[in-house]
Amino acid sequence: MCGIAGVFSNDSALGENAIHDLGNYLNHRGPDGTGNFSNKNIQLVHKRLSIIDLENGKQPLKNNKCMQLIANGEVYNYIELRQELGVENFRTNSDCEPPLILYENNGIDYPEHLRGMFAIAIAEPIDNKICLTRDPFGIKPLYYTILSNGVAFASELSCLVETGLTSRKINKHSLQELLQLQFTLGTDTIFSDIKRVSPGESIEFKDGLITQRSQLPILPEEGPRNWTETEALNKLNRVLMDSVSMHQRSDVPYGMFLSGGVDSSVILACMRELNDTPVRAFSAGFSSNSVSDERAHAKYVAKAAGADFTSVEFSENDFWNLTPEIVSRMDDPTADYAILPTYKLAHAASKSGLKVVLSGEGGDELFAGYGRYRRHIRSALLGGRKMWSAGIFNKLDILHDQSEQWKLKFNKAWEKENKAGRTKLQVAQAVDCADWLPNDLLLKLDRCLMAHSVEGRTPLLDRRVASIAMSLSDNYKIKRGMGKYILRQWLKQRLPEAMPFNRKKGFTVPVSEWMGNHGSKLGELVASQHCIKEIASPIQVKKLFASLEGSANKRNGKAAWVLLFFALWCRRHIEGGASNGEIFDVLSA
Repeated sequence: MCGIAGVFSNDSALGENAIHDLGNYLNHRGPDGTGNFSNKNIQLVHKRLSIIDLENGKQPLKNNKCMQLIANGEVYNYIELRQELGVENFRTNSDCEPPLILYENNGIDYPEHLRGMFAIAIAEPIDNKICLTRDPFGIKPLYYTILSNGVAFASELSCLVETGLTSRKINKHSLQELLQLQFTLGTDTIFSDIKRVSPGESIEFKDGLITQRSQLPILPEEGPRNWTETEALNKLNRVLMDSVSMHQRSDVPYGMFLSGGVDSSVILACMRELNDTPVRAFSAGFSSNSVSDERAHAKYVAKAAGADFTSVEFSENDFWNLTPEIVSRMDDPTADYAILPTYKLAHAASKSGLKVVLSGEGGDELFAGYGRYRRHIRSALLGGRKMWSAGIFNKLDILHDQSEQWKLKFNKAWEKENKAGRTKLQVAQAVDCADWLPNDLLLKLDRCLMAHSVEGRTPLLDRRVASIAMSLSDNYKIKRGMGKYILRQWLKQRLPEAMPFNRKKGFTVPVSEWMGNHGSKLGELVASQHCIKEIASPIQVKKLFASLEGSANKRNGKAAWVLLFFALWCRRHIEGGASNGEIFDVLSA
């Protein structure tokens, strides 16, 4: 896990001036070292978080043809690739050297051989080319902006803005998506002139222009397979154990995040079998009357697995004092309130000496755990409705723009993922994997952990796991009104103390309760922000926040949280204000 950035420009002075600042803005992603490459047109910087080959893994990595590679992430099958490609061809033990040899042999299609999470830039100075690549699930971020005479890229889009390489102009369509969905869609970002490299995409730039693109499929495109339940469980067991084993490859200490739910308990069950020493597990919870606290169950599961358990509480005091700092880290904004406990969990893991943490992201998407999947496939006569059909502010009469422009990209995603042979459920899962997963869940994990120089790994988001999961018949995913059936069955056999078939209350952060304790005061302050006046009625914003006082209105609470998030985000990323201090101080400054 690291930070990468580069400038490819005919104006050598521009690149030389910008690359130093780009590196400084990425220091938190890689505190263990800095590597650079520079010639007339290409400048690269790599900020290293040392995980594998601590002594010799410094980047950029280069070959005999002067190609230069910088990478953020991990290639888990590097040991197997070294054997296949010939150990004698390698200069280091770095997991990121095989991609360089594969690129030399296969060109832009080289990622099809990789298992891992990665954002990679490979420069060919002799031919004046750069290739940018992102892993199939979009676990690792990568952004670029087209310059008048070239291109600049970075692991975080704030680098490109803060260095003046691009403007702070807001993309109004992406803003509407953020407000209605809590995340943004596709390759467009909140900033008009910054694009994402798509999950699984490789883009070649030559002389500053895009000359070639290649797309690695995220999921298999065929319909379900006719496996028996025993066959499905055996196949699932093989890929789960293999994936977790690979995700544990590290030369530094590692642990895991444990919610006590199915997905994280599956990871714990695998780690217990693969490790001779107790797994270090971290769990977050809240002291609140309005949401459930699952830490007691998580502790019980950890004890059953022989894990070393650490409990972390995110309190109301943390909400008021840490939220501005946390929001400032979400330069590519997602208003997912799970950023709050995730940030504090990452801090606790870092303080305990860990550099690597495994977590269960991806389980709900690949094994159909969300209630929205069950509603989506249900008949309209029985209360079913299309997934993502209503926005957060639907019928609240708060926003100036009440159009449904935000649905346009989703409609295209539905069309794209509606492959012949796929079931209605598979299409819905694929739509979530295309946008919700990379642009909300994985973005949250990346920013919150990297803020503390901790690497987050997601064993369920492995191409072999995904191939099995997406090939399961629908009734192995949803049965008797409950999602993730086959995963629960596997867990019942391996770690029954997790009680996988018990209905959980779900992971919810009590932001509505906390905001409601100062609803009118907070509403006045949020409504007064310039960025809020531009998008919403101040009178209605005040009413919204006031409605939270003494109320557990979940829908109003979510809308209020999104507005608070956006107000704090604008303070830092548009106005350039400070992010340290409590919410009231930051918004009053």
